[in-house]
Amino acid sequence: MDDTVLCELSASAAVARMASGELSAETYATALLARCGQGAHLNAFINLDAEQVLAQARSADAHRTAGKPLGPLHGLPVPVKDSVNTADYPTTGGTNALRGFRPAADAAAVSLLRQAGAIVLGKTNLHELSFGWTSSNAAFGAVRNPHDPSRIPGGSSGGTAAAVAAGMAPLGVAEDTAGSIRVPAALCGLFGFRPTTGRYPNAGVVPMTALFDQVGPHARCMDDILLFDAVMTGEPAFAAPVPLAGLRLGLDRAFFFSGLDPEVAEAVAGIVAVLEAAGVVIVDVHLPHLQALVDAASVPIIFHDFLPSLSAYLAAHDAPVSLTELASQVASPDVQAALSLCTPIRAMPDPTYVMARDHHRRTLQELMAGCFADHGIAALLFPTTLVPATPIGSDRVVRINGVEMPFATAIGRNILPGSTAGLPGLVMPCGLGQTSGLPISIELDGPAGSDRALIAIGMAIAALLPPMPAPAVTAASLAAA
Repeated sequence: MDDTVLCELSASAAVARMASGELSAETYATALLARCGQGAHLNAFINLDAEQVLAQARSADAHRTAGKPLGPLHGLPVPVKDSVNTADYPTTGGTNALRGFRPAADAAAVSLLRQAGAIVLGKTNLHELSFGWTSSNAAFGAVRNPHDPSRIPGGSSGGTAAAVAAGMAPLGVAEDTAGSIRVPAALCGLFGFRPTTGRYPNAGVVPMTALFDQVGPHARCMDDILLFDAVMTGEPAFAAPVPLAGLRLGLDRAFFFSGLDPEVAEAVAGIVAVLEAAGVVIVDVHLPHLQALVDAASVPIIFHDFLPSLSAYLAAHDAPVSLTELASQVASPDVQAALSLCTPIRAMPDPTYVMARDHHRRTLQELMAGCFADHGIAALLFPTTLVPATPIGSDRVVRINGVEMPFATAIGRNILPGSTAGLPGLVMPCGLGQTSGLPISIELDGPAGSDRALIAIGMAIAALLPPMPAPAVTAASLAAA
């Protein structure tokens, strides 16, 4: 197989070939590293040590040759978002003050990946301190979307998404507080999975709030989402696709489908029609006061918890800077502005935060749980974002059908209810816009704890989705943009 074919392999297929000896881990790593070089203009990585990757690949080959037991990720290079601790690379959080910070130990999720035989394929770029949806990082440079390098990849896990979409790796580690797995997956044409909050270990990750933070995967197929879930949980790496005939999916058209870009509306309507033809029962639902509940619960919690959480992380991992020193070196103007709005660290929580945490969020969770139960639906289906990827630098206002709306609404409105309530959310690409040529996606949010059921639904639906064309990954694509 030539390098192009190798870079198109799924993680599951690559591991199977390496485990059988048909493909050496060194050969595979060499192909992926070459693709990383070809796509360097995408700025997907902050740190990548090719010799270290190759040395670990050779070690994996020796391990197999010696007849030792092989893990489910044997020899697989996996890019890791640079907010997730690694002992052999710095963990910068995408911010200047942590450029040289080397944690003493891997994050819990990275430990599980290594135990399964994976190799860390460097640390990927991100929105500074994970505080945004563009990955336009003023400290390390903007990440570019492989489908159009003049566009954002989404954030905050934009580097991981760009790497996986560009064929630099088939599976990557992202992290989601309020859309940071799902937005980049949507804008880069990937599968992305945010599990029920707490399903995967979050220890050793630069935090925003423990109530919402959750690591998760980016991949190019559902088999690899399942593989990642198995490694994180210890559950079997098998889930049969559910029968679609009779499957009940809910649509809140008034909330999730209003104000859509025409390309998004057309693509998602087409997928809904395909699902109905396959026997899926589409159930119209209504989630009253959803926006008000999300507004009351999400922002107050994030802006209250961020500084104390970050301060505790710096202390726990012996970071070389204080919170004050770190904040003074933040480079991205939007993150500087966000930090100025964060609640100072206080001995007692303020009443607005307590109300958000203990009342509004709980009410939102009850509303969502009641919707699933009362309508007998397995999941809610909706467009992940209201628009495809926007141009780099256009992160204030978006124009849809001649009407201006805030960028945060266009990108964040649909994804915030699920992560605020702690629900599992699965993003799946449903094609390219006919005019823009940019990826469009759907998301399925299921009841809390329904992760494996949601993955099984995703596997069935994925078989009906149009294939996502691989983007052209050359420096010429940047010049053309």
